[in-house]
Amino acid sequence: MKTAIIGGGIGGLVTALYEVLDGNDVTIFEQRDKLGGRLSYHQQGAYKVDEGPTIVLLPEMITSILEQIGITEDDIQFERIDPVYPLHYKDGMTFLKWSNKEKQMEEMTRLFPQDVEAYKQYIKDMNDRFTVGKPAFLDRAFIDKKTFWTKSNVKTLVKLKAYQTVRQQVKKYFESERLQESFALQTLYIGGAPEQTPAIYSLVSFSEHEHGVWYVKGGYARLAEVLAEAVEKHGITVHLNTKVDELVVDEQEAVGVRIENTLYSFDRFVLNGDFPNMEGLVRKQKKRAYNPSSGCLLMYMGLNEPLATEHVHQFYMGDRLDEHMKQLFDEQRVPTDPSFYVFNPSLIDSTLAPKGHGVAYVLVPVPSASKVTKEQLYQLGEEMMERLEQRVDPAIRSKIVWKHVRTPHDQQLEGLFDGGSFGIAPTLFQSGVFRPQIKPFSLQNVYAVGASVHPGGGIPIVMQGAKLLADLLQEEKVAQKATK
Repeated sequence: MKTAIIGGGIGGLVTALYEVLDGNDVTIFEQRDKLGGRLSYHQQGAYKVDEGPTIVLLPEMITSILEQIGITEDDIQFERIDPVYPLHYKDGMTFLKWSNKEKQMEEMTRLFPQDVEAYKQYIKDMNDRFTVGKPAFLDRAFIDKKTFWTKSNVKTLVKLKAYQTVRQQVKKYFESERLQESFALQTLYIGGAPEQTPAIYSLVSFSEHEHGVWYVKGGYARLAEVLAEAVEKHGITVHLNTKVDELVVDEQEAVGVRIENTLYSFDRFVLNGDFPNMEGLVRKQKKRAYNPSSGCLLMYMGLNEPLATEHVHQFYMGDRLDEHMKQLFDEQRVPTDPSFYVFNPSLIDSTLAPKGHGVAYVLVPVPSASKVTKEQLYQLGEEMMERLEQRVDPAIRSKIVWKHVRTPHDQQLEGLFDGGSFGIAPTLFQSGVFRPQIKPFSLQNVYAVGASVHPGGGIPIVMQGAKLLADLLQEEKVAQKATK
């Protein structure tokens, strides 16, 4: 069986390794000059910093999948971070989020005593919901939509209160608006608004407390390097800087990929990339309208000494997160008082910069590329330097050796749908059964993985999507043998 994988992101790499271990001949076509997709480094000289995701969740899901494709825990080192991060407010309050539940209750007793019992109930309820929600929705594909609308699944959806949004759900638990924000902002990890994202995604916030927040030694992009090394070890053919122009279809099957007017034949095809872009490769396919996730204004820095912060991850909150979210998702304009995230991995990892130096990463949630101009975002970047001086490190300008700004427009050029950093938005009608599935068309030999494909965005979940695809391919293989 000859398999073509179009796109060398994490979903494509994991799929490639499942396929080659099953005895198939695999070729990866990647339009960029490197593998890894969103998991990549920004490098300048001896400095490197994660270009995309930084907060590592669900490590057991990651390691169990890695083990299935022949990568052991010795190949990648995880370090737990607790407290997971602080939320800094303009009035001087700092609220520490912990995965250690006793420490979290102590912190809440100090700042939000009226909500301590609500926190206990929240954790209990979310644990119950994770127990039923993961096998019902994360561990299953919904290629046949009827398999989603079963009596059991509907009961599970009701138990998960999927008819609520994340923000509505946390309001049911916590009195404090700041506490509500601290348990709702995690929808931004997958590019969604707390007010628009279904409550099933509250499991992201819960996971921080139940499964912890972790750091990968060398940066999260080390995972992409490990996967790429495994791809090379297994002799998988990789074509970088290669853009596939079309998936050539004959009746109910694809027969090849067209690259610069040359047709290359394969037996099976896996689309790995933002699905709205991948869908366009199938010329006869009727396109659906999708809403992109939010974008990010990203600022990468090499520093002559690490930032003066105590934590690897930290959030700096504006006066009102709700107002930032309104400007971002409803008005679709550059925020005037943004909340932002600062990543300071040099506190625990000396491999990222020359001795005594450091790297840092600043992220501001902004609209996708079609909603704002690059000039507006560069202006926001200049304003952010003042905020960083005032709230993060007063000496930051003097520490900067180099700085690079990346906008949704840059990410759009790299292949992300409308420059959204997280695939399609995790709205109700782009989640679960409504999201593109791992077998997205009526074509018998075309499949899909990635952040815009069920079960969704985030590195562990994309890897889980690749596992679902591997399981499906095994089921189809068994069925084909049975019919012979």
